Amino acid sequence: MAKTNSTHLFLIISSFLLLSTTAVAQTLGDDFDFDDDNHIEAMVSGKEKLTKLHFFLNDVISGKKPSAVLVAIPNGTTAGEGSPEPFGSVYVVDDPLTDRPGGNVIGNAQGMYMSAGQDLLSEVIVMDFGFTSGEYNGSSISVFSRNPLSQTNREVAVVGGRGVFRMARGFAKLKTYFFNTTTGNAIVEYTVYVLHYSVTEFRSE
Repeated sequence: MAKTNSTHLFLIISSFLLLSTTAVAQTLGDDFDFDDDNHIEAMVSGKEKLTKLHFFLNDVISGKKPSAVLVAIPNGTTAGEGSPEPFGSVYVVDDPLTDRPGGNVIGNAQGMYMSAGQDLLSEVIVMDFGFTSGEYNGSSISVFSRNPLSQTNREVAVVGGRGVFRMARGFAKLKTYFFNTTTGNAIVEYTVYVLHYSVTEFRSE
């Protein structure tokens, strides 16, 4: 049984990474030529800029239309609403991003998070934060980092991005704004600092 669950988890993660790579290639294919040496050189030698982003992530695991769904749990454990995440559990998410708590939706965080702490509640998150309105509509930042949930204030790493945020790097400061201990639903405040190249600075002529 353990081998079967491990195989299923491996297939889930592999499929997600493959789909993510395909989505990025499709998004950038028309505007970005990975074989154009001059284009790459312009990106590398271009001047970086620092951008600050501020938004709220809404993680809903209860109700008829959750934004986070449990797809794998360790053997010998059970999952119930409001219970702490067992070590080794995996959620796939499509969490709305809003400009303020209960405000306008400005994008979605899609990906997964895995419970990775045996002693303290901690996750590893793999997510694409895509923006669907405003100045950064069509762009996204990518986060791959440890997320220590037991801490009210915490930090995660930004490891890449798309659109305006191509070749981005930086960090995000996270603060739990709301958490319902009964349902497990949460709202998390993100303040992000990203170094990236302006699209106009490296677009091919």
